[in-house]
Amino acid sequence: MNGRAGNALKLRLGWCLLLSIGAVAAAQTAKAPAKTQDWNKYGGNGQTRYSTLKQITRENVGQLQTAWSFDTEEDTSYATETQPLMVNGVLYGITPSHKIIALDAVNGKLLWKFDSGIAGRGPNRGLVHWTDGKDSRIFVGIGTYLYALDTKTGKPAPSYGNAGRIDLREGLGRDPEKLSVGLATPGAIYKDLLIIGSRMGETRGTPPGDIRAFDVRTGKLRWSFHTIPHPGEFGYDTWPKDAWTYSGSANSWPGLVVDERRGMVFVPTGSASSDFYGFDRHGDNLFSNSVLALKADTGQRVWHFQAIKHDIWDRDFDSPPTLVTVKHEGKMVDAVAQTSKQGWLYLFDRTNGKPLFPIEYRRYPPSTVPGEKAADTQGLPTKPAPFSRQRLTEDMLSKRTPEVYKWALEKFKTLRSDGQFLPFALGQDTVLFPGFDGGAEWGGSAFDPESGLLYVNANDVPWWTRLVENKSGATARDLYQSQCSSCHGEDMTGTASLFPSLVALRGQRTATEVAGVIEHGGGRMPAFANLTPVQRSAIAEFVLGGPNKELQAQDAPTDAVPYRFTGYNKFLDPDGYPAVVPPWGTLNAIDLNTGEYAWKIPFGEYPELAAKGIKDTGTENYGGPIVTAGGLLFIGATNFDRKFRAYDKKTGKLLWEALLPQSGNATPITYEVGGRQYVVIYAATHARSVMDSRLRLAGLAAGANVKQAGASYVAFALPEGAAAGNGNKK
Repeated sequence: MNGRAGNALKLRLGWCLLLSIGAVAAAQTAKAPAKTQDWNKYGGNGQTRYSTLKQITRENVGQLQTAWSFDTEEDTSYATETQPLMVNGVLYGITPSHKIIALDAVNGKLLWKFDSGIAGRGPNRGLVHWTDGKDSRIFVGIGTYLYALDTKTGKPAPSYGNAGRIDLREGLGRDPEKLSVGLATPGAIYKDLLIIGSRMGETRGTPPGDIRAFDVRTGKLRWSFHTIPHPGEFGYDTWPKDAWTYSGSANSWPGLVVDERRGMVFVPTGSASSDFYGFDRHGDNLFSNSVLALKADTGQRVWHFQAIKHDIWDRDFDSPPTLVTVKHEGKMVDAVAQTSKQGWLYLFDRTNGKPLFPIEYRRYPPSTVPGEKAADTQGLPTKPAPFSRQRLTEDMLSKRTPEVYKWALEKFKTLRSDGQFLPFALGQDTVLFPGFDGGAEWGGSAFDPESGLLYVNANDVPWWTRLVENKSGATARDLYQSQCSSCHGEDMTGTASLFPSLVALRGQRTATEVAGVIEHGGGRMPAFANLTPVQRSAIAEFVLGGPNKELQAQDAPTDAVPYRFTGYNKFLDPDGYPAVVPPWGTLNAIDLNTGEYAWKIPFGEYPELAAKGIKDTGTENYGGPIVTAGGLLFIGATNFDRKFRAYDKKTGKLLWEALLPQSGNATPITYEVGGRQYVVIYAATHARSVMDSRLRLAGLAAGANVKQAGASYVAFALPEGAAAGNGNKK
């Protein structure tokens, strides 16, 4: 290219860049008139998922119509589950392959797209916005990196970290090359700090789940809190003395919340590795399965509450805490509410961690597995009552048909079922109810400050599992059994509606492709960076029907535990429905002032059962609600009916529903631009649904043009005339 042509090309590219920047700037200014209300934090202010907007009301919600939709044009069976942000007229979201997009919040037109070059898969639930009035950035996790993007251009901020990103594997006291660390859920801003948790595996060899704060301008690590305490730190004596050097997880993957006025951050944590067999971590294991209250500027512990001592059930705190104000013993108290997988709500005074409803401790059975030492006692709140059932009994078995009941009864007689905190055993399956996916899940709860009601959607399905001896060996099969079988099954056929069959990969994927997924992760599957290339290749070839290779000494497994978990087994009947009586999913309104339920309803349905008159069954649901001053609760979440619903927040009465292109397994947002209120939800094909043939049946039954894999952002609003007529009046 000659100099003149090159200069002309550079000039054209320069004008294109200026036009792109101008388009975003216009959307952030001209599209942001006086009547604008942002949704600029993941989970809303204080993780309450509450909005003061009231243009859309109980009376007019039935007029809602689609205002715009944006198809990401990416096909995937793994939903990103994203709650977007809306700031100054621009909506920021994530695509299934973890590209970052900026859309005009009024019409859904694409303003810019950032492609990191990393092909992400799986949950990426949101973003963080920060501005000092001059700089404006979006922070987002992609792969093992945390990126800082300029909101006007979508380009990485050059002053942040290494060319706009930092490596989350660094600074954890382990070899970064052997770690898998990322973000499933965004962090939170306090002044000039971005405070984050992390997503990682939960098998042996995973890194520690440190809570970390990074400078928003430079990416420099400002403080770190060790959830697995080091020598001399509080809680160190609740672990074996060297556990901090080898144990992992106790991480915060569902998100956290900052109380800006008090300068405190509240952090929920999950179980320590390995999840189900704690032979090398005897003790209570602080700060796993805890709510942590830390000073936001230093990371210093203020108080903590541990819900489960020495967790061997994978009972993570799996949703962000919610900052609430309640009337307690005649006084207004600032509190923090924490829902849980096991179906209980915990409520604490924010300043000192005192439970507002007493926690009652009792003794539970010891473990019978050699080498395991279960905690002697565990505690549960005395109020509110659990929002999911706690113990599977014979009278709860499904009576959908006589044949189903007979099958369920025969299966039930083979199971151990005795409520919470019954340790898993060898030789017999043990029921976990509610199951591994809750109870409550990562979507979070919504709080209405007008009434003191907390809204939580929940699953109500039992699961079962057992432990087996982990036979030591140095073959590809041994590696598969120790690393992969807990999810994909010993026979590689997967787990219904949760983890896919690997047998189906044969003839469809190469060993190199499968080894790449093992290395980098995908969907719910974490990366197995701790495995050597030879180990990953051996597993990949074995999965695809290849030989059971003998491994050389340097690649033989060295960290296998004596006993392993056999898998996540949902108690489903032969037709694929939960083998217990409904409800299989619920939506609950709990009065935090009294600890009593205002209302509770079945949530979700199976279209093919509803067509036969079997309604109000509820279904499993993932994603949370939002609540508005207009008297409404909006929620998608349900797996199989693909509906987006609006309820009367006082009574739980269904007022409106719409069919989405895919399941709305994400928490929606609401905002106002130009005097018009919008409600937006991300709808995407979900791994839990795509593996279930009922999704296809539901689409056909509804007569809808359903893409089997896809993702869209869908915005709803009142007709423009109606919106202008209603305004935002009381």
